[in-house]
Amino acid sequence: MLTAPVLVLNRYFVPVTITSVKRAFVLMYSGVAKAVGSGYETFDFESWSQISAMKGSEDVIRTVNAVILTPRVIVLVRYEGVIRKEAKFNRINIFRRDGGSCQYCARKFSRSELTIDHVIPRSQGGRSVWDNVVCCCVDCNRKKGGRTPEQARMKLKKRPKKPLWDPFSNIYIKAVMYKEWEPFLNFVDISYWNVELEE
Repeated sequence: MLTAPVLVLNRYFVPVTITSVKRAFVLMYSGVAKAVGSGYETFDFESWSQISAMKGSEDVIRTVNAVILTPRVIVLVRYEGVIRKEAKFNRINIFRRDGGSCQYCARKFSRSELTIDHVIPRSQGGRSVWDNVVCCCVDCNRKKGGRTPEQARMKLKKRPKKPLWDPFSNIYIKAVMYKEWEPFLNFVDISYWNVELEE
């Protein structure tokens, strides 16, 4: 339970990241964050502990002398920004950038039907970077093989480039999404495909 995900909001109730229950308790106990209730009310650690004792729930942490409800959402008391990072170089962001379509035949596919293609193949010195990878369907990937598009007589629909930063592309949301998160994440594309790729 201590490793379960907790949504973290900035002071304006905008999602900034995901943390663990353990870290959320540390932030609440130190006064850096407050738990957010179902009516958007906020609770410091002491008041959260008191309301926890009145609620019957399975999602609790039991200590020697207390039973504390695990928070699903916390708000940072003073933090106003969003965590400014560049868009992660990962499959979901490549999929988003390319609009879920093969960059050779332009047909749309589901994520599971697309592969990541190196425009300049790795065997020819191509690197795993934003401007050298594109979404590619299996048929086009087989046809292109270990060649450049020019060598394979295939044309890219558009040259790949690094996408503009998206404040929500760096939020890793596990397969579990709690109903308490929905009011804050209804505009975020939720994905389990968020493992950062290596160059």
